[in-house]
Amino acid sequence: MTATLPPAFPTLRDQLLDPTGGLVYHLRAARHRHRLWAPFHATVAGWLGNWQPGPTQLVIVGPNAGYALPAGFLARFERVSALEPDPIARWLLARRPDAGRLVFDRLDCLTTPDGLAMLAARFPDAAILFSNLLGQLDAPGESWAELLARHLPAHPWASYHDVISTTTPPARDTPCEVTDDATLADVLARFWTGGELAVTDHATFRLGGAGPRRYAVWPITPRRWHLVEWVEHAPA
Repeated sequence: MTATLPPAFPTLRDQLLDPTGGLVYHLRAARHRHRLWAPFHATVAGWLGNWQPGPTQLVIVGPNAGYALPAGFLARFERVSALEPDPIARWLLARRPDAGRLVFDRLDCLTTPDGLAMLAARFPDAAILFSNLLGQLDAPGESWAELLARHLPAHPWASYHDVISTTTPPARDTPCEVTDDATLADVLARFWTGGELAVTDHATFRLGGAGPRRYAVWPITPRRWHLVEWVEHAPA
């Protein structure tokens, strides 16, 4: 089922070649999620299992097909609204065994500076999960950290997202937790040791929330690795 938006809200357009998903991502998932991605998905399952936001309604922004969501996660909530532009991903997500309370919403909350304000207004009583998305999209006008702090202070939210990506294999891949004063260099040194490291910076380090923050390496292909951050925010 898909919810209907008031005219003032920007709507998601269907995208099969979306930079954050699409056909290429589904093919990668078919090839890698049961082996190469399995340790990272187990880490995400641990993060989500420990996240207890409080509200019984959840909004997932960018869940794709839910490849990283552990079995039974959607059933923890009385209602789950998903914002996902990929029609293949929506079809697959809706067929999960725990998707009985899932509905799809067409709000596009990530392409305009007031998009997160619209998200807050549309779902005033929901917890929000940004599902490995914000590090793949440029923030509209400001940083994601500034937009989240401005528009979602009253909502419990969590995000896991790409911080950097690189073609250099890590020396270690054990997930870690760091304190608020840790720098990006400190975190990188937990996984990559010695010499220079060429990276793509996804502009999401210390995205928000209250520490400590958690990190894990995701080998998205056998030749490319992403450092992923997990953060949580609870309203004061």
